Amino acid sequence: MSELKTNKISTNDQNNVAIDNALGLKSYTTAQRDALTSAAGDTIYNTTDSTVQFYNGTTWVSAGAGLTVEYLIIAGGASGGTSIANNVGGGGGGAGGYISSFGTDSSGGGGGTGTKVTLETGTSYDVTVGAGGAAAVGTANKAGNSGSNSAFDIISTNGGGAGGKVLTAGIAGGSGGGAGGYASVSGGAGTPNQGYAGGSSTGSQVGTGGGGGAGAVGGNASGSTGGNGGNGVSSSITGSSVTRAGGGGGVGATAGSGGSGGGGAGGNGGATPGTAGTQYTGSGGGANNGNGGSAGTSGAGGSGVVILRYPSSFTATLAGGATSTDGEQTDGSDKYIQIEATGTISWS
Repeated sequence: MSELKTNKISTNDQNNVAIDNALGLKSYTTAQRDALTSAAGDTIYNTTDSTVQFYNGTTWVSAGAGLTVEYLIIAGGASGGTSIANNVGGGGGGAGGYISSFGTDSSGGGGGTGTKVTLETGTSYDVTVGAGGAAAVGTANKAGNSGSNSAFDIISTNGGGAGGKVLTAGIAGGSGGGAGGYASVSGGAGTPNQGYAGGSSTGSQVGTGGGGGAGAVGGNASGSTGGNGGNGVSSSITGSSVTRAGGGGGVGATAGSGGSGGGGAGGNGGATPGTAGTQYTGSGGGANNGNGGSAGTSGAGGSGVVILRYPSSFTATLAGGATSTDGEQTDGSDKYIQIEATGTISWS
């Protein structure tokens, strides 16, 4: 039977409760707490976690616990454009927009470190992982497909811009797509603080521009040489430095290379098609070759990713379709999780 002990009870003319000394809640370890038969509203002091917790009817929640989360959010990369004969093709696909709040990381497009977010335990937060732009398959002279946006809570990044087709500029996006050949046209614009513009092509040149990367502008075509994809940006949010979000290479007799961080290489006048951007990096795909006038295949854009880092005293739960191949990982006093599909995340 519960028992209430007090030395004195007095009236209070305001709508609150006042006590003269500190309020002492009943203390339990986590194991003891979990053995309780609890009802919504029950409140305890958890000696294992050194925090006040309340039961919300489903789970125990740390009251007033400010959960600081650092993030890396990369949108889906774009695919490259397709070709006509004699190496004349579409530009490389642009990388997805890139924003990081970890440590002193840079964001894409020359942006600085993003602002960390403070969240509440027991609350579900939306996560969107942008798909890479689909490859253009068996279609001559067609622009690539732009990548899809990624987001975590209220922070979002823009999908990469598609590589342009022949005679047209690259498409704007998180990072811009490279320009198509046979005209003096420019690469697509990138999004400020997310990614750079794609490379251009000039006049009668048969090379095409490379897609923009998170860390650099896509390379311009030079004669019959395709422009290289722009390089990506590195982050150590997972404990070691990894570069992501490179742009796709442009078509040429000498194909443009993919940008560092997973960008796909462009095709050339032989039998080599454009290659895909690496999944979970938001990298752009390479433009396709123009082998004998055939309609080749451009490289698909790499899917985006959302990586979250938080104190190891918290446990993350994914729901609503969100997935992580490796689940929670520990690095020092923190955990991180790489989320690879859209859904929700909560912490306890």
